[in-house]
Amino acid sequence: MKTMIVTGAGSGLGKELAFLFSKKGYHLLLVGRTIEKLARAKQEIEALGGNADILSLDISDNEEVGSKLSEVNERYQIAGLVNNAGIGHFGPFTEMDHTQIKEMLETNVWGTILMTKAILPLLSQNGEGRIMNIISTAGLRGKVNEAVYVASKFAVRGFTESLQKEYEGSGIKFNAVYMGGMDTPFWDESTHVSDKSRFRTAKEVAEIIMDQIDQDSIIIESK
Repeated sequence: MKTMIVTGAGSGLGKELAFLFSKKGYHLLLVGRTIEKLARAKQEIEALGGNADILSLDISDNEEVGSKLSEVNERYQIAGLVNNAGIGHFGPFTEMDHTQIKEMLETNVWGTILMTKAILPLLSQNGEGRIMNIISTAGLRGKVNEAVYVASKFAVRGFTESLQKEYEGSGIKFNAVYMGGMDTPFWDESTHVSDKSRFRTAKEVAEIIMDQIDQDSIIIESK
């Protein structure tokens, strides 16, 4: 059974995409830092007849990514990667502290690059595969009180578009996903969005993504 790796798979969009890939017959490797959330997602996938395992991993740690994914390659037949894990801190740019800036860049940009670099050689060996980068509409245009978050997403956009060109005709598919706000735990510790219930659910967004999975760019604007 082929394995799809999903980062940030313990909740929100990552969890919903994992469910849908499971329904397509993939084994899921659920990656994140909160074991309890990953364990619950694994149980729910298996309750629906799917197969899943969990991997505790800090995607911004170069050595950890290298060693753990090397072990993963020995155990599973890797078919693809969903770079979903992301962090957002919002507010006026000059009030953003260095820790918040560093955290966003390390997770959103560095983590995506590290995971992709570790997985791509495995897909190249097989001559096929998929890497899906969850970017958000913050990768399409600037937004008020989101300067660094937007900068991180523009970086992932450029990274994805470049790899689409570099691997054209290789059998490896890259999806750039740009979605608007979702009703997910992403906003639970932020005052940036006052009413997240007006957004699409993560399940709705995941279903739209899977319906358009053959497209290079998937754009899902907010309602």
